[in-house]
Amino acid sequence: MQSSRKASYQETLVSPALEPVKTETATKKWETNEEKGMADSKESTSSQEPLSPAARLFHAPQFNCTILTAIGCKTSINPGVIKMGLEQTLMKHPRFSKKLVIDDNKCGSKSKWESTIVNVENHVTVPNLDPNMDSPDQFVEDYISSLSTIPLDLSKPLWEMHILNVKTSDAEAIAVFRIHHSLGDGASLISLLLACTRKTSDPDALPSIPAQQRAGSHFSGGFWGLFFAMWTVLRVIWNTSVDLVLFAATMLFLEDTKTPLKGASGVELKPKRFVHRTVSLDDIKLVKNAMNMTINDAIMGVTQAGLSRYLNRKYGDQSEIEDGENGKKNNIPKSIRLRASVLVNVRPTPGIQTLADLMADESNNPKWGWGNRIGYIILPFTVGLQDDPLEHLRRAKAMIDRKKLSLEATFSFHSAILVIKLFGAKASAAIARRVISNTTLAFSNVVGPLEEISFYGHPVAYIAPSVYGSPHALTIHFQSYCKKMTIVLAVDPDVIPDPHKLCDDLEKSLEIIKDSVVKREHDAS
Repeated sequence: MQSSRKASYQETLVSPALEPVKTETATKKWETNEEKGMADSKESTSSQEPLSPAARLFHAPQFNCTILTAIGCKTSINPGVIKMGLEQTLMKHPRFSKKLVIDDNKCGSKSKWESTIVNVENHVTVPNLDPNMDSPDQFVEDYISSLSTIPLDLSKPLWEMHILNVKTSDAEAIAVFRIHHSLGDGASLISLLLACTRKTSDPDALPSIPAQQRAGSHFSGGFWGLFFAMWTVLRVIWNTSVDLVLFAATMLFLEDTKTPLKGASGVELKPKRFVHRTVSLDDIKLVKNAMNMTINDAIMGVTQAGLSRYLNRKYGDQSEIEDGENGKKNNIPKSIRLRASVLVNVRPTPGIQTLADLMADESNNPKWGWGNRIGYIILPFTVGLQDDPLEHLRRAKAMIDRKKLSLEATFSFHSAILVIKLFGAKASAAIARRVISNTTLAFSNVVGPLEEISFYGHPVAYIAPSVYGSPHALTIHFQSYCKKMTIVLAVDPDVIPDPHKLCDDLEKSLEIIKDSVVKREHDAS
């Protein structure tokens, strides 16, 4: 079976250049962008290249972050096919064929990317595993978590892949990518990853990703249009001013309440445990449509509800009932300050861009191309059990709507770049660490393919991205894929020893909210 799959994949493998991922809005211009992007990428493969300010930030000791992504496959993985695919796609990208060179005499200020010969054998690990082992799910969880204790090898490009051919409860095999955050942010890396995949239903077709459009005004002109525009500008100015004051206060003294979710100083250096749970994307869309909100609003509301359930149990009697919120005692102390650091893509085009566009923009406009183009916003969470579970959604939507009328993310991105240029990456990392460590968790939502995809000929069951090295005891990622939404938790086990229970709370909260929506719709009809 493996040999036939390899032959089939060789027929569809794109060589020698990477192909980009097409969005729903892709047009004929995509081909031109691709050719232009590939031509520009060849020019960028010089022997040495200075690190961007953001890349230097992610190499600072206080903020050394690594992205870790598990890809569950529906079949066993053929290592030979994977290596061949990596050689003809991923290794063609400049960032994945250059190693980091650090000048210690300059405290890292002269760090550069240097071209090197890449041997795929040095980047792909295939441990010899017992297919009949006891507790394969626990083994995979332990294996992935152990990777957070092993630094990436600086003598070669900062990425690696581990192939675990062991059957778990939700996959036949798992491929684990480990990529240093200095190579790119979530938008660019997911674009690159998806460029290495094809639709399972059509091995010649690249995945399609839902296009995300910015909300537009209902007022097209006239007096009311002008009034609305002026009012919107005033709200943006006010919201941004307030957010910047709170951002500065968080950097100086404003710290979240100590709760069973918040880590202590030095948490970024501790090993992390990674767990995930897959729920129905259709259930989330049902909630989204019924409440007239976005998917991001819905999952933020579900997260608030799930964290409330978890904290309520931690603060209360462990033997209390677990069935729903109504009638359950609220054990959570009042006036808890619990905030999330949320990553925001600050590129002009929202959502995931095509790989060709990212690479082309890097050559022509360094501000918006490949790399780390992310800002932070600080998002307050309202924790506490609600008589009406839908109140979690309403409060989440109100806060997100307000944040959309703020330039906080843009400010945090540009201010970090400015600090790096003026005072160096260590100073910027110290500031970023100070702000982020005074919040409780990190949160991210990444849009994935609409249909089932295959990773070098291997059908994908789930995609579970995460990150470690940030000063949080809890990081929550949501990753959509096909009709699924995967919730990925990265936790400090000394702070959150029961991450699977937190997954249960998030899943249960979605179920309660969905049932409340269905009941409301039924009563209304």
